Amino acid sequence: MVDVLSPLKPVWKPGTHGNTTSGVGVVLTETQPGSIVQVAAWPGQEKKLIAAIKTVTRLALPDGAGGGVASDSKAAFGIAPGKFLIVDQNEGFAAILSGIMTADIGTVTDLSHGRTALRISGPKAEWVLSKFFAIDFSLPAFPVGSGISSVHHDVFAQIQRSGADQFDLYIFRSFARSFWMALGHASEEVGYEVS
Repeated sequence: MVDVLSPLKPVWKPGTHGNTTSGVGVVLTETQPGSIVQVAAWPGQEKKLIAAIKTVTRLALPDGAGGGVASDSKAAFGIAPGKFLIVDQNEGFAAILSGIMTADIGTVTDLSHGRTALRISGPKAEWVLSKFFAIDFSLPAFPVGSGISSVHHDVFAQIQRSGADQFDLYIFRSFARSFWMALGHASEEVGYEVS
């Protein structure tokens, strides 16, 4: 398999940055999942699609956009009615899912080489993300596992809350570097660590 090169390499600066007098408010990382896959159901086939996802991932995915689940090695969440983003640590997940999901249920699209996965975690993660997106990131409104699709200045992002103080963002690779730099700039006020 071809090694995927990070688009962040020219701007990757490990260490602490910004105002860290009160400690580090957020930690920024690039995760590198093996597969990022989008699945979409044909009209009326949503429940069969969810069943196919559960068969492969063993994740009990709720029906509908926004609902989702996350574990250490995989995640899935609704990004639109009848559409889900699935992230797995294993390469080739799209082929596995395609083998189970028949063409009459919907489509499987491997986005692994077209997306960059970023993670922001820490006590100020909600606050930093609120600078970018007009979304209520509080835990009651955006529970662990749930996800959403949004944009920031024409940069499309799919966001999942993967922990109490942790969010995973999936960005087009072509915008990853500029978004990463903006994320660092937005985090300077609370202090951040790149790891």
